[in-house]
Formats: sequence, C-alpha cells, structure tokens
Amino acid sequence: MIEIKNLSKAFEKNFALKKLNFQVGDGSVFALVGSNGSGKSTLLRTISGVYQPTAGDVLIDGKPIFENPQLKDQVYFVADVPFFYNGTTLDNASNLLSKIYSGWSEETYLRLCSIFPIDRRGKLINMSKGMQRQASLILALSAKPKYLLLDEIFDGLDPVIRRLVKQLIINDVSDRGMSVIIASHNMRELEDICDHIAFLHRGNLVVEDDVDEIKTQVHKFHAAFDRDFDQNEIIGGLEILNIKRSGNLISFTAKGNKEDIEKIIKAQEPIFMESLPLTLEEIFMCEMEVAGYDIENIK
Repeated sequence: MIEIKNLSKAFEKNFALKKLNFQVGDGSVFALVGSNGSGKSTLLRTISGVYQPTAGDVLIDGKPIFENPQLKDQVYFVADVPFFYNGTTLDNASNLLSKIYSGWSEETYLRLCSIFPIDRRGKLINMSKGMQRQASLILALSAKPKYLLLDEIFDGLDPVIRRLVKQLIINDVSDRGMSVIIASHNMRELEDICDHIAFLHRGNLVVEDDVDEIKTQVHKFHAAFDRDFDQNEIIGGLEILNIKRSGNLISFTAKGNKEDIEKIIKAQEPIFMESLPLTLEEIFMCEMEVAGYDIENIK
C-alpha cells in the first residue's frame, strides 16, 4: 500500500503540493488528473523517491521511500519525457536494469519485445516519442515492480498500442496484484482502466474517490417550466457544481443521490425533466470550476 500523509513539496518558497492525504491500495489502478501545473508529475516523483518531501510522508508498505534502495527495488517510475543516452538501445538498457531490479524477468522482456513493433538494437534517441514510450513500458513491465508509476504514458501512442498497453497493465494487476498510478490529461483513456481517481488543482487535492462512486454522486439535469420561476427555489438545498438558465429552461450539475435530486425538482412541477450521464472529463471540468479554474474565459 502507498500512503500519502500530509504531504507537501516546495521548490524554494513555491509549494507544488499542499498537505495531500490519500492511499493507493494493493492491486489498484489509480488515476491522477489535474489542471496544468497542478502537481501531478511532482507527486509521482515524490512517491518514487526522486524528491524528498518538504513536509509529511510518503510511505510504501509502511516505510519511507526516500533514500530507501530496498523499497525502490519495488517501484518503477516512467517519466513524462523519456530520457535515453545517445547510444542506448533497448537491449543494453535491459542489460543495465536487469542488474538493478531483483524482480527482472528476461522471459517477460523477450515476450514484450516480440509483441511491440520495436527494434531492440536501434538507438532509442533516434526513435519517435511513441516508440520511446513503448520502450519505456517494455522495460518497466519487465522489471516486475510491485508499484508502477506512469506519467502521461498514453501520449504519442496510436490507438492500437494504447489498447495493448492498457491490456498489459490490467494483466499485471490481475496476475501479480501490482498497483499502478497513472497521471494523464486524457480522461477518456483512464475511464476504462482505473478504479480510483484523484483530481489535483494548484497542489491541492480537490476530489479523491472510487471512480464508480464519483460517477454515481454527480448528475446533470435539465428541467423546463411553463412559468417564470425563482432559480433558488428550484435548486435550494442542492450541492450545485454549475448552473445555466435560458428563459424557463434550467440546466445544472449537482452532487448527491440522484433520486433525492429528482424529488426536489419534481416538487417544483416541471413540464419536462431529464437526467444525463456524465463522463469523467465532464465531472472533472465541473470540479475544476468549483475549485476556481476559470474555464469559461480560457481562449
């Protein structure tokens, strides 16, 4: 288990992370999403032990990760920008990592090299961004980590390879109980693979919950009336994330039990009412607005 306890990280006087608290359970696929500069990459680097916390703790299996080589043997971090030395090939990178990670599987490495369309002996620095990501993932999965941290892993991958990557991750979670944290801007890719999600904004944790729970607790409604009405009477007592009105039609997104929200709206005798399902991306947009992200004025 990964435990984040009152975690803060500052660079000089600027805090990138502010008193974060959450857990990532064993065998979980945890999504990390947020606005640009929200602290996602900083958080992954801190969890992996690259950065030392300014305050608070990152505990993996109950122990601090920073400057702990034994724990780092169980953690593999794939950065958002792959880095390889000029002459590095997939084969000589695997040779190095096989000496670093005690769980390294040469069998897995050779199998993955046969699955992905990549030249094991070609210089990685000369390959495209997508091919470098494929190489990074091959190395990561071959290391057989208990905890896999992925930063924008789907960026630059074509649809076929993205589907393959998700299947390989799911297989390792299912077969070995591996825990995965994926930071990404692409919530459509995360929606069908992650079971838990956290929204970050300006270093703060806005929302953190089970994906299915989030979806069942946020709802979009349209309601129309045959009379003029006081907007506050219609939505009174509801936890509103956003709202728009056009004449006698009102549209809003609210948190809470769907049936309870319907009862409140029906009590106002609308001539029409409907509830629409929301994607993770739409829920994220609503939560960001509440957190102060001025979405309407972004050009």
